[in-house]
Amino acid sequence: MNHTTNDMNRRRRALLRSSLVFGALTVTGTSMAQDFPIKPIRLIVPAPPGGGTDAMARLMANALAESVKWNVIAENRPGGGGNIGFDQTFRAGPDGYTLALGESSNMIVNEFLYHRIPYNIEKDMQPIALLAKVPLVLITSVNGPYDSVEKLVAAGKKATVSFASSGNGTLAHLVGELWKRQAGLNMLHVPYRGAAPAMTDLIGGQVDMFFASVPVALPMIQGGKVRALAVTAPERLSTLKDVPTMAQAGFRGMEASVVFGLVGPAGISAGVASEINAQVNKAMQSSAVAKQLLVMGVDRTPGTFGGDPASFAALLREERAKWAPVVKASGAQVD
Repeated sequence: MNHTTNDMNRRRRALLRSSLVFGALTVTGTSMAQDFPIKPIRLIVPAPPGGGTDAMARLMANALAESVKWNVIAENRPGGGGNIGFDQTFRAGPDGYTLALGESSNMIVNEFLYHRIPYNIEKDMQPIALLAKVPLVLITSVNGPYDSVEKLVAAGKKATVSFASSGNGTLAHLVGELWKRQAGLNMLHVPYRGAAPAMTDLIGGQVDMFFASVPVALPMIQGGKVRALAVTAPERLSTLKDVPTMAQAGFRGMEASVVFGLVGPAGISAGVASEINAQVNKAMQSSAVAKQLLVMGVDRTPGTFGGDPASFAALLREERAKWAPVVKASGAQVD
């Protein structure tokens, strides 16, 4: 009888200790989220200054400063297609004070493109917030012969047409490879070191076409330097109302966007991740930010921004499943 009573008492004490520990952890996690941040947040930008990733990072940092007075310090850490900056981010402590601004190449494509990267993207990266999905636009030179998708397709059926990209494994490259397979075209990929030299050669007639991101192409389209033939968005864009979608041009399944998002090292507490997500969503939905994005050519529609960390993680998994076979079929590899 005493033995049974002692066992029951021990179980009660163990249960009580577990409850107290769980309660303490819950209170601590909640307190951390409520107090966050108590110091500046380091935002690693795994790209050079001046590009789209850098612009998105600084727009978000400024928006958070305006919205909730957070001090977010952006640091450019380019190199290795974003792998260097991501490696620094994922080696940091998972306290929410070291984050990175990711985009499609480093969050989605690099694990299939590079033979070796210094981290495991699915195990070491914690998705936090989706900032924007930016579609591409198929452009040609105003001095060239191709003023419609139909003419490009007809030319690609008879001979080889060249398409520029801002580098091997970039979304501009992969969308070109996807269209090449889908439409049965003879296409030669010409990779450049960035969008600027690719645009220069397109305007000069050295290459026939370029799937450029809308923010990169919009000034050239508005300035009459290039023709816009179709966008890879599901619907027409308000910034390019007269330009059809690829589906409207006869090619379904060509929807593609550069995904920009905020990520951190795995292990950030759910409370802190949710707090960062909520404040980023609030800051990025302001009318001032929306106007700045529209000037950049980013036409945000439902589903292209916001949501919780889980939905952002699900989007990244879907994008990896979509582009992995395209990278493999293209044969693109970086040592």
